[in-house]
Amino acid sequence: MNAKFFFYKLGKLIYRMDGVYDAYGRSCNIGSPNLLWILYALNDGEKHSQKQICDDWAIPRSTANTIIKDLESKSYVTLSQIKGERRELLVSLTPSGKEYANEILSDLYGREADIYSEIAHPDELLSELNELAAKMQKIAAKGDRR
Repeated sequence: MNAKFFFYKLGKLIYRMDGVYDAYGRSCNIGSPNLLWILYALNDGEKHSQKQICDDWAIPRSTANTIIKDLESKSYVTLSQIKGERRELLVSLTPSGKEYANEILSDLYGREADIYSEIAHPDELLSELNELAAKMQKIAAKGDRR
């Protein structure tokens, strides 16, 4: 196998897996696949900045802002100032937001748990994929061919 074929196959796998989550989101009648990922991110019990969500999940800032503002208008999230930051806000689920997120995600978590139980070495797989993702940052830096 050569590099071109490897990354071709990798790209197909990534988009196939992403498509599974898109289809799941559509089956839950949520408007945007990005809404699913934002709820997924926020449902870990931690507070996240909008910037952190965008960076971690590769969601454009304007898209995340639109979704978060919509969630805020429905009282599913609260936004709070980060001490020492003028423009960055923390986003956290409200109790009704947690209910909403769990309504959408609980079945997904169960399905993921079933698949997880079939993975031979999940920590190793995750470590290798994380390492690959870090190396692939070079692709985004156009012109830097080191």
